[in-house]
Amino acid sequence: MTNLVRSSLRQRPSTRLGWWAVGLTLAYLVMSMINSAVFMRLPEDVPWRQSLLPFYGVLMMLCGLAAGVIGLIAVIGRQERSWLVWLAILSGASVLLFVLGEFLVPH
Repeated sequence: MTNLVRSSLRQRPSTRLGWWAVGLTLAYLVMSMINSAVFMRLPEDVPWRQSLLPFYGVLMMLCGLAAGVIGLIAVIGRQERSWLVWLAILSGASVLLFVLGEFLVPH
């Protein structure tokens, strides 16, 4: 039984939900890289920065959180065991911890 689990961890996702989780994780990672490489380096006085960044940040976080939730559904409900889906769950957990930290820890 452990050989079956070990071999299926190395495979690509086999369910549609697994692929959705991986795709949303990739979208989250690309948006995060764009955020840190482009948007955070802009000066404060760029007029569209204050109106665009909140929506972009919320969309980025929703992609990461949705990837984690869909990945968790794929692992529990569809017995998906791909390592890429487990990484999607990890990205969702990191977004969840970030959002909880923003609300629970005052600064």
